[in-house]
Amino acid sequence: MNNTLDDLHTSGRLGEKAEIFHSGKGNVSGLPSPALIPLPAPLLPPNAQKTRTTLCKGDRSNKEGEESLASTVPNPFPELIPSTVSSLVSECVLPWTKSSATQVIKVYNEDNTSRAVEVPHDITARDICQLFVLKNHYVDDHSWTLFEHLSHLGIERTIEDHESVMEVLSGWGMDTDNRLYFRKNYAKYEFFKKPLEFFPDHMVSISNETNGTMNHSQLIQTFLNSSTCPEIHGHLHAKEQGRKSWKKFYFVLRRSGLYFSNKGTSKEPRHLQFIAEFSESDVYTLLSAKKLHGAPTDHGFCVKSTKGGSVRDLKLLCADDEQTRTCWVTAMRLFKNGMQLYQNFIQPHQRQKASPMRSISENSLVAMDFSGQKSRVIENPSEALSVAVEEGLSWRRKSCHRLSSHGSPSTSQSSMSNIALHLAQPWFHSKLSRDEAHRLITQQGLIDGVFLLRDSQSNPKTFVLSLCHTQKIKHFQILPVDDEGELFFSLDDGHTQFTDLIQLVEFYQLNRGVLPCKLKHHCARVTL
Repeated sequence: MNNTLDDLHTSGRLGEKAEIFHSGKGNVSGLPSPALIPLPAPLLPPNAQKTRTTLCKGDRSNKEGEESLASTVPNPFPELIPSTVSSLVSECVLPWTKSSATQVIKVYNEDNTSRAVEVPHDITARDICQLFVLKNHYVDDHSWTLFEHLSHLGIERTIEDHESVMEVLSGWGMDTDNRLYFRKNYAKYEFFKKPLEFFPDHMVSISNETNGTMNHSQLIQTFLNSSTCPEIHGHLHAKEQGRKSWKKFYFVLRRSGLYFSNKGTSKEPRHLQFIAEFSESDVYTLLSAKKLHGAPTDHGFCVKSTKGGSVRDLKLLCADDEQTRTCWVTAMRLFKNGMQLYQNFIQPHQRQKASPMRSISENSLVAMDFSGQKSRVIENPSEALSVAVEEGLSWRRKSCHRLSSHGSPSTSQSSMSNIALHLAQPWFHSKLSRDEAHRLITQQGLIDGVFLLRDSQSNPKTFVLSLCHTQKIKHFQILPVDDEGELFFSLDDGHTQFTDLIQLVEFYQLNRGVLPCKLKHHCARVTL
């Protein structure tokens, strides 16, 4: 990436709010609270006059109203000056006239359990993700995401890391069952790493045509640079207003907005009709396009105005495949947020460089041998590696023995150990159906290498590896192999055998083997 992308100034909003969480104000509780609850500050006694005056910063935008109200309410503290009384009345008697310093929101995870969290009113989506990562001791791999889920419309979108959560909640109606979801999204910034996979050549055109094929850096700069005019074009299905039918049109996406052509694939101004612009709109994905909206495919998305809250306000669109939908949705996110998206992408990496996670003591760790009467430092790297491997195998054998010692209906102790060992792994989802596995992987990002393991629904004695490759989800059966009384697992009819599923996953994380790609990101269901 050239200097245009590297020389960016990133904001430190998270650092500014770190004190809130460490001081206990970012409190997480399991109270069943509504989606948005203002917490007004109570009145204080006279002896707290000085502190109250410091904390309550009155809104002076309507002084006449305050003065008339102050004249009708008796002054309980005559020693206070009238301006102070006016401030106390306007803020404490009428707390809804100004936004509170902290508010309570409710956040859900995949199994629809929720947590209520008290947060400052200016908190961003990234701050909330960081709060839950810290509180629950998750590994922060920059893929944690906050989603806006509008149940009554059947749509969902990624809340960008820099967005104010309170502004998002302010657009919700009081009677709707809208939710905030906290989960992983590995595809959130993947287009910065592999843009050519997200923007196919036949869908992208640039006004300043370059000689030859653009590399990934040039393509991303084209979208981020406001002086260039990239364009996304292609056919989409659109639902006509007031009708149940869908019709196919040729669409064009530019910085100025989304258009469709009323004459074939013509891009002449007289043939292009304006659909929507993105300064006051957001792009959502349709959760059940076929079922809820009668779309021709399930690859639906829509453009919704931030002020609109009904189905009539949605511009419903549908693509023929997932890659086409991803291209349109990603381009709309880039046109709306521009360089801010790139700042969101690089900010965590810059913070890691500034304050690396490993401490000095961790960097100075050495391998030790305690097998003899005297301990010694292992200086040979190959010997240290072999000792570490042996230690891991020893720990695994102890774990197998501990799991099998609780009693097993199986006659073979080793086979029971192999079966039971994977149950505690985050990538294993026991009784998950094929459709549920498809939905979970889609939610957490359709990029190469996203995977999970589950029990087979058709054959109870086997397992299934569900893997995403080229934005398609494929399922591979893991068969048990009996070799001279010992049970092994294999993906390739016994050519490559593994003693347990953990060994199988570790192997295919390093080697592609018979799979279309390596295993990279496991799907995990989190508990808040």
